[in-house]
Amino acid sequence: MTSADATIASKARPLPAWKRLLLSEYLVLILTVVYFAVMMFVVPEIATADTLLDVLSAMMPLLVVAIGQTFVLIVAGIDLSAPSIIAMASVVGASVMTGDAGYANGSGLEVIAGILAFLAVGSVIGLFNGTCVTRFNMPPFIVTLTTMMFFSGAAIWYTTVHTDASSIGNLPRSFIEIGQGRVAGLPLSLAVVLVVAGAAHFILSRTVYGRWLYAVGLNPKAAAVSGVPVRKVIFWAFVISGVCAAISSVLYTGRLETGTPVLGQRILLDVIGAAVIGGVSLFGGKGKILWTIFGVLFLTVIDKSLQLMGLPIASVFAIKGSIILAAAIIDAQRHRLLVSR
Repeated sequence: MTSADATIASKARPLPAWKRLLLSEYLVLILTVVYFAVMMFVVPEIATADTLLDVLSAMMPLLVVAIGQTFVLIVAGIDLSAPSIIAMASVVGASVMTGDAGYANGSGLEVIAGILAFLAVGSVIGLFNGTCVTRFNMPPFIVTLTTMMFFSGAAIWYTTVHTDASSIGNLPRSFIEIGQGRVAGLPLSLAVVLVVAGAAHFILSRTVYGRWLYAVGLNPKAAAVSGVPVRKVIFWAFVISGVCAAISSVLYTGRLETGTPVLGQRILLDVIGAAVIGGVSLFGGKGKILWTIFGVLFLTVIDKSLQLMGLPIASVFAIKGSIILAAAIIDAQRHRLLVSR
């Protein structure tokens, strides 16, 4: 047998079971089911209907912002500014529709104007991030880290200008229903998330732009040679991420009934971790909305189980950090296996 024949034979040989499991797109869903089954014996209340609805409600805003992060990760970028977009959009949107001398108060269009303000903030910050990365060739990590720091401070300043309190409350009840309301026992926010997830899935799987995203993530130089507008693809990925963070802010603000400058302050690792845990590659060129859903579900179930166990917040962060680190290691191993095949 020649060396070429040996190579072909080795490639034709089926992968071991553990490698097939590692490369499976349902790995995280399987882990979630196994973890949930184990936790049912540790904290039986995790299987109650109320707890499952709480898990579903908690998933919704995190899933939306993680979907936006998925687009950026596919082009081998990263968006650290998502929490600051959520915070800034929250206080700006709340200042527009609050009953305490809000900009649109008494117009009858408070909720519409407020939601448009949310989306405007997310779009503008996303445009800024995309411009810095594509026009000035700045690393996404540095750009979005700086944006995160600036708008986190700007949100606090904006709040102090508009109120003496630490947050902006007295929001319209119809807006609060977006985050808290239920239809047929299910969270109203689920409808919003289904629209966002459906649109994102359609873009990634059924459009030319979706194919361009994967091409840029795999090899931007080869994509450029093939005629792909690499800069535009990356630019719009950051805009989409900003808009998704703003929609997430609408859901978070509705749940809390107030616009606060610290909203989303602790979810950065959850946002990136959920996508990576689901299977979206940090190396770019690989990811699906379904995978992100699995990752968000896994993290939310873990978070809820740790809360039910009564662990201190420091322990919760340590455990979740370890899980996200493990996900990054698994992603590296997946990448190595795929390259070697």
